[in-house]
Amino acid sequence: MSEERGRGRVRKPRPRTDGATPTTRRRKQEPRLARTHTRGVVAVTSDLLGLSSAKRAAILAMVVCAVALTVAVPLRNYVGQRQELAAVGEQQRVLAAEVERLTEERARLADPAEAAAQARTRLGYVDPGEVPYVVQLPGAGEPPPAPEVGSGLTWYQALWRDVSGEER
Repeated sequence: MSEERGRGRVRKPRPRTDGATPTTRRRKQEPRLARTHTRGVVAVTSDLLGLSSAKRAAILAMVVCAVALTVAVPLRNYVGQRQELAAVGEQQRVLAAEVERLTEERARLADPAEAAAQARTRLGYVDPGEVPYVVQLPGAGEPPPAPEVGSGLTWYQALWRDVSGEER
């Protein structure tokens, strides 16, 4: 429509008041307004920055990928360190519980009566003048019969006799 209005006229460049030449000063390119049909004014953005929408989408995707890759390594390190810190904290709680248990055991064993009782049960010590008795229950620890040594058979003959079930 702008072509229809300016058809018979030739535009002269306006003199600049700031002293800049036309080649040194560029206008910001803003979306042009175009009238489509009779519905209204629509912004034409296909020439924004001189790039098509597909190129802009590709550039945006590359920028997003670059930001994601830049953030990924420090984020992975942060998460790993947090997990390691949690594991060390759990290990510290376990060790503190073990220290508490050992401290109680040391205090218990510091008592001379407890030390004497442990010596009696574990080491079989007796007080002077006592007679120790050892009770062995029958059949509790019967050793297996010893193999015959002088049978005169080689080892593989003895093995075959045991496997086949032959009588000795």
